[in-house]
Amino acid sequence: MSYTGPDFDPPRPRRSPLRRTLTVALAALVPGALLGWGVYAAVGGPGDGGGEERAAPVPSSSAPAAGGDDAKEPAGGASSPATASAPAVSGPLKGKVVVVDPGHNPGNFRYPDEIDRTVDVGTHHKECDTTGTSTDAGYTEAAFTLDVAHRLRDLLTRQGATVKLTQDGDRPYGPCVDERARIGNEARADAAVSIHADGSAAGNRGFHVILPGEVHAGAADTRAVTGPSRDLGERIAGRFVRVTGSAPADYVGGGTGLVTRTDLGGLNLSKVPKVFIECGNMRDGQDAALLTSGAWRQKAAQGIAEGIAGFLRG
Repeated sequence: MSYTGPDFDPPRPRRSPLRRTLTVALAALVPGALLGWGVYAAVGGPGDGGGEERAAPVPSSSAPAAGGDDAKEPAGGASSPATASAPAVSGPLKGKVVVVDPGHNPGNFRYPDEIDRTVDVGTHHKECDTTGTSTDAGYTEAAFTLDVAHRLRDLLTRQGATVKLTQDGDRPYGPCVDERARIGNEARADAAVSIHADGSAAGNRGFHVILPGEVHAGAADTRAVTGPSRDLGERIAGRFVRVTGSAPADYVGGGTGLVTRTDLGGLNLSKVPKVFIECGNMRDGQDAALLTSGAWRQKAAQGIAEGIAGFLRG
């Protein structure tokens, strides 16, 4: 998106001492005015005509981590149920709450017993969590998801939303899949998104958004949220294609970029609209080149943010 700045050319001065003085003063103000307009253009302005305002891309403030271009290394610390964004500013999403779930804690591999214990996901029991996958070069899914989550949080906060992360590398492991859902429920989130990257076979490419299927068993009852979740997922998929240029997965979803599942605790136990997004396949060389690019991860966050904003604004 580009903007054309206002006309700052001053009128032609008359040949009088007073006029020359005013001209000099005005000339001194012009660079500052132009600089202010440049900042406005960088931060962003009106929407792109699609009915959804685009927040300006902003870099994450976390320090780089090994294994990927501009990867972000999470900080350690005490555990907490959720990490909230800074106080929301005024904007089109003011009053909205979004829970962002970075899939797989970077510390999970240190706690195999804890993450292997099973939890109830309504339809069955499954592991608390897993370590996630990685590229052939060792860039982990956990590092990827946390980086994208930070970028997404920044974009949504700029539009006025209150954003809560289920984890920010600030707890030893987890949270378990049932707690991830509970964080969104307790926050009464208007939307929740779990960020992932797939570990499919090399040669399989593209992204897909996972939608909750209808489940009514045990603690799980998705009947009220399957419709809104599909709306959220479709909007995210559409904007993700547009912003990143990535195609829907060629190995699941029949080319739609949408997959419905009933075996994921994070979806089964959610009482708020929620989807997962597998941003690409880390085990494919071409997709891995995208996932390890900081510039591409910014686009991924932007696409997800635009989809969420469109959903929240109706």
